[in-house]
Amino acid sequence: MALSEDEQRLLDQMEAALAAEDPKLANTLRGTNARRLHRRRAAFAGLIFVLGLGCLIGGMELHPVVSVAGFLIMLAATVVAVSSWQHVGYDPDGQHPSGKGKPPERDFMDRMEERWRRRQDEGL
Repeated sequence: MALSEDEQRLLDQMEAALAAEDPKLANTLRGTNARRLHRRRAAFAGLIFVLGLGCLIGGMELHPVVSVAGFLIMLAATVVAVSSWQHVGYDPDGQHPSGKGKPPERDFMDRMEERWRRRQDEGL
C-alpha cells in the first residue's frame, strides 16, 4: 500500500531530521555500513585466496599436505568472497542495481510479512 503525499512528506521530514540529529544512526539504517562490510570481507577473502595460492605452490616444494591446505584455504576464501560480493550489489532497499530482483533473504521476509498481514486481516 502506497503512502499518501502527506504521509510521504512527513516521512521525508522525519528522515531528514534523523540524518541531521544522528548521521551515524541514519547511515546504519540505510545499510551503507553493511555494504562496506561486505566489500571489506570480499577484499580480505581475496587476500586470503592469494595466501592459499602461495601455500599451494610452496607445498610442491615442501610437502603435499601444505598444497592440500593451500587448496582448502583457496576454496574457503572463494566461498566467502562470492557470498560477500553478492551482497555488495544490493542497495539498502534490497533491490539489485541491474533490476534483476531482490536477494533471497528479502523474498523470504516479504513472504513472512504477507502471511502476517493475512493473519491480522482474518483475525479482525
